[in-house]
Amino acid sequence: MRRGNRQRSFPHAHAMARTGSGRGTGQYRTRRKANLMSATMQFGVMQRGVFEWGDDMSAHFDELMEQARVLDKLGYDSITTGSHFSTFPHREFMQVPYLCRVMAEAPNVRLNAGIVLLSLHNPLEVAENFAAMDVMSGGRVIFGCALGYRDVEYKGFGIKKGEGVARFEENLEAIKRLWAEEKVSMKGSRFELDEAVVSLPLVQRPHPPIWIGANADNAVRRAARLGDCWYLNPHQNLPTLSRQMDLYRVELDKLGRPFPAELPIRREVFCAPSHDQAIKIAAPYIKAQYDLYKTWGQDKAMAKGDQDLSMDYEDLARDRFIVGDPDEVAEEMLHYHRVLGVNHIIMSVQGVGMPQAQVLDTFQLMAEEVFAKVRRAL
Repeated sequence: MRRGNRQRSFPHAHAMARTGSGRGTGQYRTRRKANLMSATMQFGVMQRGVFEWGDDMSAHFDELMEQARVLDKLGYDSITTGSHFSTFPHREFMQVPYLCRVMAEAPNVRLNAGIVLLSLHNPLEVAENFAAMDVMSGGRVIFGCALGYRDVEYKGFGIKKGEGVARFEENLEAIKRLWAEEKVSMKGSRFELDEAVVSLPLVQRPHPPIWIGANADNAVRRAARLGDCWYLNPHQNLPTLSRQMDLYRVELDKLGRPFPAELPIRREVFCAPSHDQAIKIAAPYIKAQYDLYKTWGQDKAMAKGDQDLSMDYEDLARDRFIVGDPDEVAEEMLHYHRVLGVNHIIMSVQGVGMPQAQVLDTFQLMAEEVFAKVRRAL
């Protein structure tokens, strides 16, 4: 990939977030709606919302809502937020109330719960919450779900890790039935539905898109069996994902299921006017995030042969992160599309401690110089 040395200067998007008067705002918004119809390539942002323990979380929340407004006005397709519990020494916002606020601040983007730790929860409560969110958002919700892997979360919810897969499968079955059927009777290992109903009829029928996150090979096969698509994870490198994509396709063929029309992936992404500037800004934040993943035990949940998260940044970044100038970032995204078939790229941009101005600048640079390059090439 060519390394550019052009230095660009553009205004931070603060004024656009407040007034809607940013450059090209109307053009971006119209183009975004067309993209949802054609699904050539969609672009979203993962708002981790993870901050240091001693930070002012009210101030950070205001910054995140500013980000959501900017993403909406720049024509991004989706906003994602994850779900973790007991996150010391960091703080983060809870998924459902957070997305409910985002749906008001960003009225045009899709809202991805990426992911719900489904093994930990009661299926009736989850079905009710997401039915309400689907109605409140006008049918913009994506239901992402996976097992989870952190011991503190399983223990906190009173679930044995060995029960995780069975709990995930029975909970997802119950949720699908609650969304599709008028009344549901079903007995699970930790719940019993007795002619249970979901209070609100969903806008999206038969249900919101179900994206299943998966790291291990068996989990990828499970995603083929139970989900509308596999939500490709940010942690595995591209060779591992390519190998697992072969498993996914074989499993779909066995089941007689078509390859999904929408195939999302999450990656660490950062774009700056030059390659060197992008690396200088992003590398420390990304490395710190992966050090955190290791302390949480993320490496133990990953595919065999691709579990070493203790490498230095350069080794970790290879075939895993998308960081560079606009030309490099666009080419890397196209490479992922060619190798894997993905058509919805969800970008983790903000690391813990990254200043708001740097986040907004990369959002704007991506929208103005990367998205069009990718879409023209498809």
